Amino acid sequence: MELYTVNTGFFKLDGGAMFGVVPKTLWSRTNPADDNNLCTWAMRSLLVVDGNRVALIDNGIGDKQDAKFFSHYYLHGDDSLQKNLNRLGVNFTDISDMFLTHLHFDHCGGGIKYGSHGQYELTFPRATYWSNAEHWDWATMPNPREKASFLEENILPMQDHGVLKFVDMEQKSLFEGFDFITVDGHTDKQMLPKLSYKGRTVVFMADLLPSVGHIPLPYVMGYDTRPLITMQEKQLFLEEAAREGYVLFLEHDPVNECCTVKMTEKGVRLDQTFRLDEL
Repeated sequence: MELYTVNTGFFKLDGGAMFGVVPKTLWSRTNPADDNNLCTWAMRSLLVVDGNRVALIDNGIGDKQDAKFFSHYYLHGDDSLQKNLNRLGVNFTDISDMFLTHLHFDHCGGGIKYGSHGQYELTFPRATYWSNAEHWDWATMPNPREKASFLEENILPMQDHGVLKFVDMEQKSLFEGFDFITVDGHTDKQMLPKLSYKGRTVVFMADLLPSVGHIPLPYVMGYDTRPLITMQEKQLFLEEAAREGYVLFLEHDPVNECCTVKMTEKGVRLDQTFRLDEL
């Protein structure tokens, strides 16, 4: 198995929303905000190559929405999904599996694009798009809190084009070496891939742990639907990660691709940060 980082771009979100009840004087030490209280965040995907399988985990925000929508998120930087896949010698038609941790717009928007006549088309025309049945129902019948994050144009075309499949929630494996766990605090049945790589376990953290600044337990996003459950899930996972030496791949950290954690007298804390290609 080979793993490659695919940076799809940067955007901005309100720092208070990203850290919930934690005061700005604390979270701004790791994630400084601009004059509008906005912090920069990455949208970092992961390419998994294993034999004939070329899987992509999440695909960024895409470009289908109007200027008003994007004005809220201040997209910036030179990275894009196509540019960085091509840099790796990979075309959209090479992707066999599009694995979606969850269906919030910044994780799945790049999977659907406008066609030449304004119709919705698959970005990855030969890929199977993977979600799970419980999260799909959650996303297609959204609660008022998350409705603005589940955009029909990002989601329904997968079903309309006949490429949507649901993973086996008992087996919790896409293929050998590509397993996943589910967590419910951020959104219902978010999936976090666990990959066997170079003798290590690499876990794609999605929105359970957006950045190294979120490692302390109370540092939970205001976007989470069940913040107390997030804290419980994060504690159990981070203790296991510290004990087992997991490599945590960070989707949203603007600086750090990967980290490890360790146990301290104050609980689990950051150990090391590094790039994926340094493993």
